[in-house]
Amino acid sequence: MAGDTILLKHASNVPRCALGVEEVLRDAGAPEGVFQTLLVSARAVEGIIADDRVAAVTLTGSEPAGSQVAAAAGRALKKSVMELGGSDPFIVLDDADLDAAAETAARARFQNTGQSCIAAKRFLVVDAIAPDFEERFRAAVGRLRVGDPRERETQVGPLARGDLRDALEQQLRASVAQGAHIAIGGTRLEGRGYYFAPTVVTEVNEAMPVMREETFGPLAAVLRVRDAEAAVEVANATPFGLGASLWTRDPERGQALARRIESGQVFINGMVASDPRLPFGGVKRSGYGRELSTFGLREFVNIKTIFVSSPSGTAAALPRAAE
Repeated sequence: MAGDTILLKHASNVPRCALGVEEVLRDAGAPEGVFQTLLVSARAVEGIIADDRVAAVTLTGSEPAGSQVAAAAGRALKKSVMELGGSDPFIVLDDADLDAAAETAARARFQNTGQSCIAAKRFLVVDAIAPDFEERFRAAVGRLRVGDPRERETQVGPLARGDLRDALEQQLRASVAQGAHIAIGGTRLEGRGYYFAPTVVTEVNEAMPVMREETFGPLAAVLRVRDAEAAVEVANATPFGLGASLWTRDPERGQALARRIESGQVFINGMVASDPRLPFGGVKRSGYGRELSTFGLREFVNIKTIFVSSPSGTAAALPRAAE
């Protein structure tokens, strides 16, 4: 849209998806060469970034990958935008619509089998309504249909790789060893793929891996908090800051609390979503810069000032700033 051409270095395990994106754009009428998929190894990336023909770089990926790519862009003095990991809080206050919150919580956590940077991961629930929310949430998760992702009825499929399932299981087992309770799920499932049952963990604390680390899979951790003030404090007690969801029947109260949450976006009474009309991106170790909307469009254009004086060389008066 801004007139830039694009080179895509895909994740190493999805080359056909990357080629499919290129094919879709070509079929839609994009000029040849405007979007190109590079079937190269990760070792080639730094050299590509350093190439004089490349003006800027953006990455969607993990925090370690973002650190490496940002460093390479910095050495080449090139603009970069990083959209990295998240540990998004899902805050349920004492005046929330619990039925709506619980149903949305199940979708927000288990979309794409929990393999989404903006999937809700830490569920912070005010003590007064925690038992009711946990019961509803557990029931909603129990209704999720696990199966073949190629079938339309499937809501939860397998994880992308075996190492992702191993890491998730390790985070769960370590947390259970520290006193966490598995309310539902918690086991591997049989099937052609790396399946793991949709899991809800309660009786957790902030020191447990399921709360302290990013969990990239079908696992939700529910932490009870004293009140709204404690919820905001716990929500901000993370190195990440990508998205957050907050549930209350009082929109003004929600907006006041949302301003204090350290996050790139806060959705009140809804799940965090990526929408082309809205700027999207994180703060802290979730990255920097913005994608989507006019803000994302302007990340990769250069602002040029052209100031015109009269032919005699007399400078035109500059407009005064408003007082």
